[in-house]
Amino acid sequence: MRVKYPEETRELVEAGLERYFPAGKRPDILYEAMSHSLFSGGKRFRGILVIETAKTFGVSPKKALPTACAVEFIHTYSLIHDDLPAIDNDYLRRGQPTCHVLFGEDIAILAGDALFAEAFNLIAREQAADDPAGVLKVVAEIAGATGVCGMVGGQAVDVVSSGKQVDAETLEYIHHNKTGALIRASTVSGAILGGADEKSLRSITEYGVSLGLAFQVTDDILDVIGDPGLLGKTPGSDERAKKATYPGICGLERAQEFARERVEAAKASLSNLDSRTSVLRDLADFVFERQW
Repeated sequence: MRVKYPEETRELVEAGLERYFPAGKRPDILYEAMSHSLFSGGKRFRGILVIETAKTFGVSPKKALPTACAVEFIHTYSLIHDDLPAIDNDYLRRGQPTCHVLFGEDIAILAGDALFAEAFNLIAREQAADDPAGVLKVVAEIAGATGVCGMVGGQAVDVVSSGKQVDAETLEYIHHNKTGALIRASTVSGAILGGADEKSLRSITEYGVSLGLAFQVTDDILDVIGDPGLLGKTPGSDERAKKATYPGICGLERAQEFARERVEAAKASLSNLDSRTSVLRDLADFVFERQW
């Protein structure tokens, strides 16, 4: 990989997840299921985005850590539910058995529900900001990005579109919402914690929107040509499930071109900011060049 990934920030997020995970409570099986999925690895990309965007606006990494961990709780919840037999019916995630395989569908559903609720509990309990109203803005941003006008809405359209011929507009809607909305919210939340002005928030929003779309298109590409050892799952699941993807609609080469265009658009959005944005630019390049 040519782009340096911010491993120090990733390690900080991992330590934060350990710190904020609500362990030691009953029922044991629920916490085992939550822990299995949350701590099975992963890029921690969304949590890193929160921290690195907040740093761009002068906020220390530790101060942004509760929100960074909260978005990782939410991302994990979404993966648990995506893997269920009723949706993607996946048996491997990050090289490990999926939650429902180990604990059953019922407990997997509840583990996802619990992580989603604990995410907002964590922000409300632990997140501080120079402007207390900023915490409420963060909650609103993340809640909006994960609900019917965001991640859940995109997932619903993805489900009903499986096996059908969809147009490019529908596919873009799915990708913008199912994956892109939480990525956008991660960047915007970091900026809110940093007290960004309206102009800067618009730039960061544009960055997050382009980045989120590039991330999901790259996921589509990796499902076609990715290395199973690096992905932690078997490629080809989208084709087997007859999912709508960019390679499926416009071909692999055009999908790769489109992902690169979105990455360049994300980086161009940062040119309007006065702050140092080198890590955010590197993260955009990572999205295109990643193999996992």
